[in-house]
Amino acid sequence: MSGMTVGLIMFAVLLALMVIRIPIGISMFIAGAGGYVYLTGSGVPLMASLKNLAYARLSNYDLVVIPLFLLMGQFATHGGLSRSLFRFVSAFIGHRRGGVAMAAVGACAGFGAICGSSLATAATMGQVVLPELRRYGYAGSLATGTLAAGGTLGIMIPPSVPLIIYAILTQESIGKLFMAAVIPGLLAMIGYMIVIQIIVRRHPEMGPAGARAAWPERLRALIQVGPVLAVFVVVIVGIYAGWATPTEAAAIGAAACGVIAVASGGLRWKGLLESALGTAQATAMIYLVLLGADMLNVALALSQMPAELAAWVQHSGLSPFLVIVAILLVYIFLGCVMDSLAMILLTIPIFYPMVMGLDFYGMGHDDKSIWFGILALMVVEIGLVHPPVGMNVYIINRLAKDVPLTETFKGVLPFLASDFIRIAALVLFPGLALVLVRTFGAL
Repeated sequence: MSGMTVGLIMFAVLLALMVIRIPIGISMFIAGAGGYVYLTGSGVPLMASLKNLAYARLSNYDLVVIPLFLLMGQFATHGGLSRSLFRFVSAFIGHRRGGVAMAAVGACAGFGAICGSSLATAATMGQVVLPELRRYGYAGSLATGTLAAGGTLGIMIPPSVPLIIYAILTQESIGKLFMAAVIPGLLAMIGYMIVIQIIVRRHPEMGPAGARAAWPERLRALIQVGPVLAVFVVVIVGIYAGWATPTEAAAIGAAACGVIAVASGGLRWKGLLESALGTAQATAMIYLVLLGADMLNVALALSQMPAELAAWVQHSGLSPFLVIVAILLVYIFLGCVMDSLAMILLTIPIFYPMVMGLDFYGMGHDDKSIWFGILALMVVEIGLVHPPVGMNVYIINRLAKDVPLTETFKGVLPFLASDFIRIAALVLFPGLALVLVRTFGAL
């Protein structure tokens, strides 16, 4: 069989293993190991490769940034910082029609700036905000749809674990990717707020106005949330300004979040232990998936499938924009059957060489790499709310048991429309992701 055929068979085996509920990391490892043995004709080269595979991956210093950012998010979750963020945003816009829902979106964006996980953002903010939305009589579909969509900001607003994985896979700068994600992340937040406004203007009963906060209450809310905003600024500015490496900035952020959570009285010994355990479990899962992806990628490289596909696309005469649209459609389909981390690890080794070999607006290699990373992240984000999987939808629906699942999926549809408009804008105007990188890179 040709290398292309072997590569396609590996993907078929991978999907079959996932269908029977084998964990994605193990499924990728089995498919990759099988393909490696077939291509080399013996298990001996596989054993020789396995000697160094785990060490080569896990000894990578850049990987330390993942558990540190996860720990920062755990401290924020167990320390009650999410409640302070919601009170702050709600104090300024909660009195408007649909304002409590918009405050939920703003709080999700703020929490994402210190968390890096969409699932954690959705779960944490759901517990904080759902009671408030119910208290003001918000429609079930709007309340759950807002929180499910708002949770996706956990990976759009840096720091973002999928962006870190993308940076490691492509040897791209974590700092540049974080900086590039700022404007698309803010556009996502603004787009969701506009969607809420459109909904409540057409159906005022779905999103009543909340109570107006007096200025002294607003100032107290600002003071309470100030340290959290300072952590975000120090981490992101520190990385890009060169004051600290991503790992050092993550360590500073984790320590600062821990101190803030303890000082505010939200983090006790039980929360500290739960934070450490949650970080360890999430890190182990991510590292297992990384090892499985490495095994699969080694086998794919041996088959020459990614290089052949990239060469075929480059010489096929297809429009670069037709190729990028096809890639985005594949991402949307994959979002129906797998999580965001698996999508990044599985597809980047295939799609990245294709995109790098095409011409988009005359962009250089670095600009294309950053632009495609943000674009991939935005499409992966859709998978978190896209039926039939939509992990964020299921998380929020478990918290709002009185709202049917179908209502929650209906509630996220307008937010998906906002996502598609934002993706189209980024495809047509790459500068949305590159303007900050180019501006501050020239300083």
